[in-house]
Amino acid sequence: MTTVGTDVYTYEVVENWARLPQGYTLGQVEPAVDREDEVYLFNRSDHPLIVCDRGGNFLSDWGQGVLSDAHGIYISPEDYIYLPVRDAHTVVKYTLDGRPLMTLGMWDKPSDTGGIRPDGTVRRAAGPFNRCTDIAISLAGEIYISDGYANCRVHKYSATGHYLFSWGRPGKRAPGEFHIPHGIWVHVDGRVLVADRENNRIQIFDPGGNFISQWTGLRRPCDIFIDADGVVYVVELDPEAFLTILDMEGRVMAKIKPRNTAGGHAVWADSRGDLYIGHNMEGKRLLKLVRRS
Repeated sequence: MTTVGTDVYTYEVVENWARLPQGYTLGQVEPAVDREDEVYLFNRSDHPLIVCDRGGNFLSDWGQGVLSDAHGIYISPEDYIYLPVRDAHTVVKYTLDGRPLMTLGMWDKPSDTGGIRPDGTVRRAAGPFNRCTDIAISLAGEIYISDGYANCRVHKYSATGHYLFSWGRPGKRAPGEFHIPHGIWVHVDGRVLVADRENNRIQIFDPGGNFISQWTGLRRPCDIFIDADGVVYVVELDPEAFLTILDMEGRVMAKIKPRNTAGGHAVWADSRGDLYIGHNMEGKRLLKLVRRS
């Protein structure tokens, strides 16, 4: 088994981890893990929500005919699952066995951002949603949604789904400007981290959307996961990068790039520190990295 990383951030690479029924395939995949360390794979296939145990054994699947375009995932501490359906411009809250509880946004009705400029940025900021990308939830249950492929905003909702406010505008440099806000996470102290992918940075805001700081030097950061110890895992889409591990002050603690991997797209850690990473190499769309003790 191949080993990657350094010091306390050393992992064994598990190839072909998911053992799926015959005829099942994984499209581009967004992983998340519940309190029992069962792994939920929101993916672009005929079986859009697949559940496996931590050994990769298939348990169940649901969402056929409804969850048409996987992008982003979040499982709350109460074990509710939130799924952005990107091209339907909605975010849906479910129980872990697939019972719908709440829908944010209007199904198949994008907000009006005026389209995309030649430089790839959107023409103007708009309300929820136009090809939303990811979701995160604060300790108080407030919902934050990055809206990035055809918008340039973060939207905040109450725990019950009441729209509160949005922030962000198209741009390449200034604080609060976004070019594909692709991933989002809320730290336990309330700081909101946004992976501003095409600006090669993570921007950090307070709960009111006020800019605090930014971390640069990343290569198309796509997704963020912060563990209980405040360790930040960032996957990067650049083919020469994969995973950067930082502390909450933005100091790099490790960079990991397994052989024969394309850029990373989504990341989640289980209770043992093992990582599940969706990436973009054709035919190898999910990688497990097992933390060495």
